[in-house]
Amino acid sequence: MSAHSKCEERVTRILIKPGSASGCRYHRSGILHLSSTMSTHPVVELTSEASWAMVEDKFSPYAKETLAKLIEFMESEILPAIKVAHAQLPIDPNMRWKTVIPIIEELKVKAKKLGLWNLFLSKAHYPEFGVSLTNLEYAVMAEILGRGGHFAPQVVNCSAPDTGNMEVLARYANREQQQKWLVPLLNGEIRSAFAMTEKHVASSDATNIRTSLRREGDEIVINGHKWWISGAGDPRCKVHLVLGKSDPGNKSAYHQQSIVLVPADTAGVKIIRPMKVFGYDDAPEGHCEIIYDNVRVPVGNLVLGWGKGFEIIQGRLGPGRIHHCMRSIGAAQYALDTMLRRVTDPAKKTFGKYLYEHGTVVADIAKSRAEIEGARLLVLSAALQIDKVKAKGALKEIGIAKFVVPSMALEVIDRAMQSFGAEGLSQDQELASAWAGLRTLRIADGPDAVHIQQVGLKELKRAPALVQKDMEIKRKQAMLMEKAGVKAHL
Repeated sequence: MSAHSKCEERVTRILIKPGSASGCRYHRSGILHLSSTMSTHPVVELTSEASWAMVEDKFSPYAKETLAKLIEFMESEILPAIKVAHAQLPIDPNMRWKTVIPIIEELKVKAKKLGLWNLFLSKAHYPEFGVSLTNLEYAVMAEILGRGGHFAPQVVNCSAPDTGNMEVLARYANREQQQKWLVPLLNGEIRSAFAMTEKHVASSDATNIRTSLRREGDEIVINGHKWWISGAGDPRCKVHLVLGKSDPGNKSAYHQQSIVLVPADTAGVKIIRPMKVFGYDDAPEGHCEIIYDNVRVPVGNLVLGWGKGFEIIQGRLGPGRIHHCMRSIGAAQYALDTMLRRVTDPAKKTFGKYLYEHGTVVADIAKSRAEIEGARLLVLSAALQIDKVKAKGALKEIGIAKFVVPSMALEVIDRAMQSFGAEGLSQDQELASAWAGLRTLRIADGPDAVHIQQVGLKELKRAPALVQKDMEIKRKQAMLMEKAGVKAHL
């Protein structure tokens, strides 16, 4: 029986109850349990009953089936393959950046056959290219993918920066641009990079961008120095979406930028070096320093129009930020699960006791559980808002999740690492690399301080209405006190 057939059979056993056994519950083991509740989805074992109960009625039958299929595929195919993927990536510094990891490519074929493909792209927002999933439905699926580090999202074509770039192309690109770049990205045939951050300026303020985009006849000439450009090191990376300043004299600081599509092999595109995150190079995708030296592309490579760069990046970063948060929840949950296995392992007893019987281990477990639950609700709330009012209308919810979730996940992973001792810091566990990757999220897509400032200022806008309401309550209070003959005490 093929892997596809086995997965379908297992999912069917999970979701479909024989006859009219409406009072039955199924676990992923296929064992039948009597229950007074509705059928329990396998996601409950990986998240929580409470969070699933809040969103289950918002999931379509297709979404529930796809989620169950993803969980089965994750546990039977992806997680067992992660160490193989690491082993297939050469240590040789030159070969690392020329390698397409074989087992990832094999799993991509299986995932596509199962329909586990481009799950992030909602048909509600992208009718022509999307799948029949809402952002809320994908949020739960992204959490599952977060359990598999940066390999799992690749397998189902849901990894950054391609996800954000595909959304940009689906929303803003013209038909010719979509056929040339979006279609092969959707098919998983190529990869891409988004070139925004610059070395010599504070790029958290996008108006500081200095890379120049200058029109000469039928061409756009690009000159600039970028770094931390994720995905640019991959041998499959075929296009860069480059943000630059095209109209520096414009009175509006938010209409000076444009985005242009630059084929990765264009003359003048110089990959200087891969940057490292706490010593990790994240090959073969990497995060590269790039110089664009008199790079020339056709005017037809301009996306949406001159001066539309800021509009595009705001549309791109909203969903991208929440996707990162969704996966971060999964990474934190996986770390807690790993910690639970460790502290209950009889082979790791110290002084005759299990690790959980020492110190504050139980309290650490409880804190991690509580923090994950709270952060998950933030993410689900933000995803639901995006479905209702799109990313622009959900900026507050996205911003809160962006500065709360990564910090939470870092704390949870740190506790898990501590339970492993030195092993938790090594390559023998995924915890250290997960921590390093998550630490970048407190800076990537806008540093914590920016999101905190924006959310705080948005809250302050409520103050005048609150003062007015308080004055009205006090006015009525004074009237009632006078009527009752009660003297006010100031």
